[in-house]
Amino acid sequence: MTNPSSNPAATTSFAALGVGAKLVGALTASGITAPFPIQAATLPDTLAGRDVLARGKTGSGKTLAFSIPMVDRLAGGDRKPGRRPRGLILAPTRELATQIAAALEPMATAAGLKVTTIMGGVSQHRQAKAFSTGVDIVVACPGRLEDLMRQRLVSLQDVQITVLDEADHMADLGFLPAVTRILASTPSGGQRLLFSATLDNGVNKLVKQFMRNPATHSVDTADSPVPAMTHHVFEVGGVEAKRILVETLAAGSGRRILFMRTKHQARKLAKQLTTVGIPATDLHGNLSQVARDRNLAAFTNGSARVLVATDIAARGVHVDDVELVVHVDPPAEHKAYLHRSGRTARAGSSGDVVTVVLPEQRRDVAALLRKANINVASQRVTADAAPVTALVGTVAPRVAPSAMPVASTSEGQGNRNRRGGGDRRYSAPAGQARSRSARDGAPAGGQPRSRTARSTDDAASRGVAGGQSRGRGGRGGEAAAHVAGGQSRSRNGRGANGAAAHGFDNAGRSAARPVRGAAPRTRATREQAPAARA
Repeated sequence: MTNPSSNPAATTSFAALGVGAKLVGALTASGITAPFPIQAATLPDTLAGRDVLARGKTGSGKTLAFSIPMVDRLAGGDRKPGRRPRGLILAPTRELATQIAAALEPMATAAGLKVTTIMGGVSQHRQAKAFSTGVDIVVACPGRLEDLMRQRLVSLQDVQITVLDEADHMADLGFLPAVTRILASTPSGGQRLLFSATLDNGVNKLVKQFMRNPATHSVDTADSPVPAMTHHVFEVGGVEAKRILVETLAAGSGRRILFMRTKHQARKLAKQLTTVGIPATDLHGNLSQVARDRNLAAFTNGSARVLVATDIAARGVHVDDVELVVHVDPPAEHKAYLHRSGRTARAGSSGDVVTVVLPEQRRDVAALLRKANINVASQRVTADAAPVTALVGTVAPRVAPSAMPVASTSEGQGNRNRRGGGDRRYSAPAGQARSRSARDGAPAGGQPRSRTARSTDDAASRGVAGGQSRGRGGRGGEAAAHVAGGQSRSRNGRGANGAAAHGFDNAGRSAARPVRGAAPRTRATREQAPAARA
């Protein structure tokens, strides 16, 4: 392993580093004219075909540092038929994989290369179909890629260059066993590039097992401060003061990202902001991939000025000109703080980071900031304090919810669209959420229907006698009593009859299954049943 080069010589152009004319043209067309330090440090070795281990914090320009040598090496080669890509990039999250592909696409197009993404949460069929015409570079999350490999829908036997991005985050998410199996499936003589903020959590084992005398470069490590990033700690007196402060911070005209601890709170805050006229959308793990992409697009194109997110957005989300990051809920550990904060002041731009602190959080936040090497004095503020007003800047006009072209913030399970890849959830027009009655369809006159009425209609449409409603998807079969008169049953046929729904009475003895269409059992008949049997 070579000595670290933490202070690379300044280089004025990509061409001087050995990047080909086509790629330089593609970079220039994208507005990228000069390399960042991590690119200047690593490109001479990566373009020469060496294995490279690079450490750099989020926002330092790592994506281009490995994308350029990937395209340069594969350009001009013959595309392998079918399911055999020649380049592989592994990323820990769908958002990061999507953004890597977006950064890679212009250069790949200029070089005549085809790129595809492999990730969970979308249709596997579409991803498998992409290999039918041949693919040069695959950007993948480990889980779905392994699924396709087990089904023999993709082969890594022709991979010439492999990149592992955010390797430390892979370890945090428990992906290292899968990554190890994937790397073992690539040719041992291929070039391997590993980019990581740190070498802990087992990352060093990957380096020792799969990399051959790698050149090591450490530029802007994870704990190094960002000169253009300003940190603020705002203490508030209570929950209501915090709510008002957060609403005020979100009201500026520039882009803001607000971080929450939980999915529920992220969704709730996005809806609250939208209701008071601040266009906001959410990003968290309960959204399908289609919904994630849609909400992130709304934030990117300006339909929503505020993104309320969980730590799923702490890495891999790059949106230009995010001027403020707010830790509405302080993170649990210092690495998360640094990665969250790294959504602003990226690629040489400036930005501010605010941590909102309740009295009971003061000690924990102070310890977190010490570990993150952030030296900042806390300030006791209200929403109209001068430091707050200075950060907010120009207040954007409030927008009526009915006029907001904002993506839906409705909750959706991440695996809901696993078969078809489409987003079946309702996308609320103008950012408005629908009531349950509106989703299920209201009768003429606009009166909302009860759940019982909906169940009756659904059962009648399926031809169930007496409007009887069966469990979701027919699960539970006839194990539970069929309720007449359109009364709804619970998901698995369990409910009013309790243990009897599973074929047991209250004494634990096997109970006879009710006859289809029989009258419903009342509480009185249930209480009389044991006596009758006795």
